[in-house]
Amino acid sequence: MSSGAHVRGSSARSVNLALATWVSAINFWAWNLIGPLSTTYAEALSLSSAEASMLVATPILVGSLGRIVVGALTDRFGGRVMFIALSSSSIVPVLAVGFAGSIDSYTLLLVFGFFLGIAGTVFAIGIPFANNWYEPARRGFATGVFGAGMVGTALSAFFTPRMVGWFGLFPTHAIVAAALGVTALVCVVVMRDSPEFVPNTNPVIPKLRVAARLRVTWEMAFLYAVVFGGFVAFANYLPTYIKTIYDFSAVDAGTRTAGFAVAAVIARPIGGALSDRIPPKFVVLTSLAGTGVMAVVAAFQPPPDFWSAVTFIGLAVFLGIGTGGVFAWVARRSPAASVGSITGIVAAAGGVGGYFPPLVMGATYDAADNDYTVGLALLAITAAVALLYTAFRLHAREPDTSVQAHST
Repeated sequence: MSSGAHVRGSSARSVNLALATWVSAINFWAWNLIGPLSTTYAEALSLSSAEASMLVATPILVGSLGRIVVGALTDRFGGRVMFIALSSSSIVPVLAVGFAGSIDSYTLLLVFGFFLGIAGTVFAIGIPFANNWYEPARRGFATGVFGAGMVGTALSAFFTPRMVGWFGLFPTHAIVAAALGVTALVCVVVMRDSPEFVPNTNPVIPKLRVAARLRVTWEMAFLYAVVFGGFVAFANYLPTYIKTIYDFSAVDAGTRTAGFAVAAVIARPIGGALSDRIPPKFVVLTSLAGTGVMAVVAAFQPPPDFWSAVTFIGLAVFLGIGTGGVFAWVARRSPAASVGSITGIVAAAGGVGGYFPPLVMGATYDAADNDYTVGLALLAITAAVALLYTAFRLHAREPDTSVQAHST
């Protein structure tokens, strides 16, 4: 390859990775529209802790399970087509949730929140898309950068409550819907699949069966359910937690949640880049150990603002590093033809991992003592189990199956 062609190739992959990251960010914002307003809905609709938790958790579940199918479809149609389709199909659910909220209908919020989960499937598109653009030695970096699209949760936590105050509830949702539409159009004009992308035209169900028979799929799914599930759970439930424990307003709780999300977003590419230099196993072990410790510290309700901020930002950093490490491990171990299918299952597990904690937190909340000790203790125990499994059952170095698959 000539130097000029290499420059053009490097430029193209940088542009496409940056655009994919933005698509992820705006869809994550859409996916997380209910979480930052959950305390507002709870007050307006007189919701119990369990009802508010269900409202937050519903989009998480749908966005998680939908990744299984979306990941397999990405293997077939490529990231460009799927990014365009996803951004376009998320517009109506965003507007519908805004409408349901504006008429104070809990039932419609649940129903339309179910379809809002479509936006959360974006992650299963971006990982194989980024993998195709980058050589194996750089895939930890690439998937880490794409994963920084999680910043959409921070944007939502920070701006959504403020925008509702500035413009109103439905206009805020209309603005996000318009951003999704513009994003889809930009993808039509600018985005391209990598020249290395080869469509896998095999039927979806058999591809998923093949992926489901691989040990790597379920090992990585378990780890991702802990680290990404923990991030998703707190990114969505932290506004409720902060308002309940520290009695902050919805806007102030959103600001602090945005800080949590930004810390995790910054940490994710660091975890991915570290996994290009040292075995991902050690990155993941550090993440799990830190997560468990921070969960225990949080159970003691450190006082605001400094110590509570240190605690939750520390938790976010460990979770973020873990998410980057796990997906760098996925990229390293997965056969190239099955990356999308494996990614879909692993990403789904991560989202499902984020579905249950808000429900558990709501169900185990001790109103008499105003604490979430049981829920946080369960997180610490889960992180400890995952740490022990990773330490004693997973190898630090394994053959790079993605390279083998490309060469066959």
